[in-house]
Amino acid sequence: VQLQASGGGLVQAGGSLRLSCAASGRAFSSYDMSWFRQSPGKEREFVAAVRGIGRSTIYADSVKGRFTISGDNAKNTVDLQMNSLKPEDTALYYCAAGRGIILSSVRKATSYDYWGQGTKVTVSS
Repeated sequence: VQLQASGGGLVQAGGSLRLSCAASGRAFSSYDMSWFRQSPGKEREFVAAVRGIGRSTIYADSVKGRFTISGDNAKNTVDLQMNSLKPEDTALYYCAAGRGIILSSVRKATSYDYWGQGTKVTVSS
């Protein structure tokens, strides 16, 4: 599986951005797909996930109600709609894919086998 992330940019606080992750490979719908982010000097942080089976979604508390993750099996893409952006959302955003991840491990970066290259999001105050 190869992942290509896009959609980052510079936006003012309160604005919106939409990130997209395009996946190549078979059986896309069976993968758990997630977005993580990393700021300088900080560990990679879970943002949101859409599960392979049933496509249920999981969010970090810090983005719940502001971000929406969605998967399109026909297009092999996973998008992250980010609204009401805050300066603390500034980070490099990565999409990740993995299979057979148990629920308790979805938020752990080590659970994922495949990673995109990252797309930068900057939110100015």
